[in-house]
Amino acid sequence: MPVFIHNGLRTPIGVVNGQYKSIRPELLGAKVLNQLFDTINASSLDAIFCGNAVGTGGNIARLMGLYSHLPNTIPAVTVDMQCASGMMSVEMAYAHIASGMMDTVIAGGIESSSLQPLRTYADHDDRSGDYMVAQFAPNEISPLAMLEGAERTMIKHCVGVEELNPYIIRSHQCAQHAREQGILSPYILDIEIDGKCCIDESIRPSMNEKLLNRMKPLLGPNSITTAGNACLTHDGAAFVTLSSQEGPFRIAHAMPWAGEPLYSPEGALLSTKKILDVTGLSSTEIDVFEWNEAFAVISALFGREYPNLIDRYNMLGGALAYGHPYGCSGAMLLIHCMAALEYCNGHYGLCAIAGAGGTGTAMIIERM
Repeated sequence: MPVFIHNGLRTPIGVVNGQYKSIRPELLGAKVLNQLFDTINASSLDAIFCGNAVGTGGNIARLMGLYSHLPNTIPAVTVDMQCASGMMSVEMAYAHIASGMMDTVIAGGIESSSLQPLRTYADHDDRSGDYMVAQFAPNEISPLAMLEGAERTMIKHCVGVEELNPYIIRSHQCAQHAREQGILSPYILDIEIDGKCCIDESIRPSMNEKLLNRMKPLLGPNSITTAGNACLTHDGAAFVTLSSQEGPFRIAHAMPWAGEPLYSPEGALLSTKKILDVTGLSSTEIDVFEWNEAFAVISALFGREYPNLIDRYNMLGGALAYGHPYGCSGAMLLIHCMAALEYCNGHYGLCAIAGAGGTGTAMIIERM
């Protein structure tokens, strides 16, 4: 059964301890749910799927649903695939509708790095003490595991800062252009806090080579990884409405990927290759590529693999400019892909995201 995306909506993205520093993610998500729910037949909604990576647990999707205006009779499921959680929640909705099990689903993700809880290992656990970052691989327990994975990936592929900087600058410039042109405006929820309109807080149109070269390495004096080529942590919520009823976008295919956990940034490229191979589509048939560029090395890998398609890559800016609100990012990618396809009058869009532990997922959508 074909599955269509009818609409999508996200919050402005806030930096850690920024505009949403005191707003719980389930409350932020409820704002988006309320707005989307007003656009569908209330009796037709079968479920909510919500990605979340660093929340408090306890099926935060259900809690979000109960805080919203939605009836308490609508089931809700929390999905944890770390960075890929938001996109995987959409894929789960897609699978449920395609199978005929459900007809209409709201899916996406929420995150608050500002309110990420501090946890403590049990006394009888061989790991000890407090932690905020979970363990993603058997021999990897460092709180800097993701940064270290990016560093390893850059070393493996011989990527230096001189190759990374143009991608970072381009991301901010594209995001600023999208903001000035209002390309994403139909997909961004208006939120006001203390009389102030919320915005995408991380976009820096003045980003330049000189500023990037002044940024200090994050993993020791010889490290390639800096605050410029690794995105910061963020807060946000993003959801789409899916249904078997015909809509403006159709999900053509979706599939997860897994590989070497110590080189997780490779996940966007490898999941892209996998889905193109399975569908038989060529890269040149894709009009819009939306990759979660949590690290600039991810963009560098795209540029090396598809050097003639850079103009189709993250054309509205990527995570280096907007930020990476973990469990929300996959759904945010999908929304940006929809907006970009409309902007360039494209047909096929491909979204890909890598996740902690050497996972990832990709999705191809078709503009009808």
